This record gives sequence, structure tokens and C-alpha cells, in this order.
Amino acid sequence: MSRPATSPAIGWAAAVAAVCCLAATAAHGDDALPESLTGVKGDPARGRGIVASRQVGLCLLCHSGPFPEERFQGNLAPDLTGAGKRWSEGQLRFRMVDSSRLNPATIMPAYHVTSGLTRVAPAWRGKPVLSAQQIEDVVAFLMTLKD
Repeated sequence: MSRPATSPAIGWAAAVAAVCCLAATAAHGDDALPESLTGVKGDPARGRGIVASRQVGLCLLCHSGPFPEERFQGNLAPDLTGAGKRWSEGQLRFRMVDSSRLNPATIMPAYHVTSGLTRVAPAWRGKPVLSAQQIEDVVAFLMTLKD
């Protein structure tokens, strides 16, 4: 089924392409962004640091996972243990960029969207929460979580 040119999905795809500098080459499915935002694989070690960071990713506010050194982990979102087994690389990337495309009521932030957002602090307006490289690093780390 084709969508009219004014549908929100088309506008979102265009915004992601512009933000990620992918222009017309940004391929995506219904629940995945299969192409890297940077054109290169991320670094799993840097990704783990972002996920565990209380200043950068803030992932553990809502998620729990295989982080025995982290005392306080969230229980509002899926456990990250086994994330690389449950979701594909493209599905993880899609969820990181803007999970509201799958679930409009999600509490997960749109980590790599800069337009169409409301209630954004002035210091963050026009800036993604995570850079394209940081998204790729987190995806690379999550793909290592197969157990």
C-alpha cells in the first residue's frame, strides 16, 4: 500500500535522511534502518560505555542488562540482555533513532531526531541526543548481547 507524499512516515524518513546525511540512499523497512548512519560499523566498547553512562546514554534509567558493576538499573523498558538475539542491527538502529515510529506512546527518547519534537530544552534544540557515530557504537554493542 503506497502512502501519500504528505504522510508522517514520508516526512520522518526525509528528516532522518537529512539528519544522517544519507539523502536518497537512506533505506529503511517498516521497523528497521538497515544502513549504517555513518557508513561504518560502530565500536562495541564505546557503545557499552554510552549505554552504561549516567551522563551520555542514560539507558540504564529505564533498561537493565548485563552490567554487574551498575547498582541501579531500570525496569521500565526491556532488559538489554539478549538484545542482539531478539532484534536485528537495523531494528536496533531504528529504535535508537526514533522508537516513537513503532510506538507513539513510548517513553524512549528519539536519540537522533532533531525536528518535530516538543518540549525540548533550549540547549538541545536542533541537536540530537546522540551523534550518528554514538548510535552506531551502541548498536554494535547491543549486537554483541546474544545471551
